[in-house]
Amino acid sequence: MNKMLPIINFTFSNKVKTKSFVVTTLIFAVLLTIGIHVPYFIQLFSGNESTEAQIGLVYGNQAEIAESLESFIDKQPDAKISIIKYEQANEQALKNDFESGKIKGYLEFGESVGSQFPKVIYTSKKDSMDWTLHSLLQSALENVKMQYVTQGSSLTDEQIAAISAPVVIEEQKVDEAAGSGSAGAAEESEKPAPINYVIVYALIILFFMTNMMTGNMIAAEVTSEKSSRIMEILVTSVSPLTQMFGKILAMFLIGLLQIVIFIAVVAANLALPYNQASLASINLDLSQINLEIVFVGLLFYILGYFLYATLYAAVGSIVSRTEDLGQAVMPITMLSLAAFYVAMFSLSAPNSLLLKVCSYIPFVSPVTILLRFGIGNATYLEIGLSLLILLVAIIFFSWLAAKIYRTGVLLYGKRPTLKELRKAMKAYKI
Repeated sequence: MNKMLPIINFTFSNKVKTKSFVVTTLIFAVLLTIGIHVPYFIQLFSGNESTEAQIGLVYGNQAEIAESLESFIDKQPDAKISIIKYEQANEQALKNDFESGKIKGYLEFGESVGSQFPKVIYTSKKDSMDWTLHSLLQSALENVKMQYVTQGSSLTDEQIAAISAPVVIEEQKVDEAAGSGSAGAAEESEKPAPINYVIVYALIILFFMTNMMTGNMIAAEVTSEKSSRIMEILVTSVSPLTQMFGKILAMFLIGLLQIVIFIAVVAANLALPYNQASLASINLDLSQINLEIVFVGLLFYILGYFLYATLYAAVGSIVSRTEDLGQAVMPITMLSLAAFYVAMFSLSAPNSLLLKVCSYIPFVSPVTILLRFGIGNATYLEIGLSLLILLVAIIFFSWLAAKIYRTGVLLYGKRPTLKELRKAMKAYKI
């Protein structure tokens, strides 16, 4: 341990001072800042949504429909629109109101045939209506249409509202503990808060990006020392295994430093009052964060890091030239990419059979079990089993990587074949 600490300190201090580390950390910090500000930018460039939009209403012979529409909108607490009525479509008056900003657009009713609801035309300076305004007006007009079609009947306002209300489909799952031949009691599955979807998404990206960066740094560090023949000097004072685990722990601390920096950037941006209001407007409440998801995510991130780090160190030890490193680490890169894409493409189906199987495959389980636990229905037993398999895999691959590293750091020339590497490994016992 006394010999490992100087290696950890030396590797850590050297890497955090490199331009690549500083630049990549700054770039990701800026990207995080921009991402957090996106809701605010949307509000900023789409105008002040808190002010009411003035909408003209040319009602003509449809005074009754116009009155019902105005009454319905006035009853909505968050309508954010107000109606300005015009009896007839006076083009000059409408043009003047457009130019003065009195109205944003205007609705006009066509002639109704029999009991049919009249055609509705919306006119504005824009090519298309704002989505929020369109949704609000459509909901109001559907309610007014229901009143118009059912006028003269004995339906009350509550009955009309019940008829026009959309049908909400709630998801349920059958209790697996029920006996055979019976569906059992149906339990309503509680959907996680939207902010937890964001947490899971962020942790998956964090796992992929930091593991890729630190893993490649480990492999590059070992290969550069080997190609410059510094390794021959180092092995006389420090054993290869001490070097390998010292570098892995140093890179792990670098990864943690990056995480702390990113968390600080996120916290600083979220603390801004206008960002909190913007997140609240899209139903993201920070108080609804499930700390269990964060804990499980960080736990599997740490274990997943050590699994991949040992492989990167082993591969770096058998490469003699830095030019060949990219090709050598390609299989590990493909494994991490597979884990990332399996998780990303399964966000909409967290309980699929694919994710259930991948939860017990060590190279993929750190992100898939997080996805299933965060927004799916993974149990604590499944998490424990996945964790146990991952720990066994880390022990095995650490032992294998140690044997490869022990023999590979002093093998020069062309990259050894598997047969040559296996023969060299037999000469040393770990």
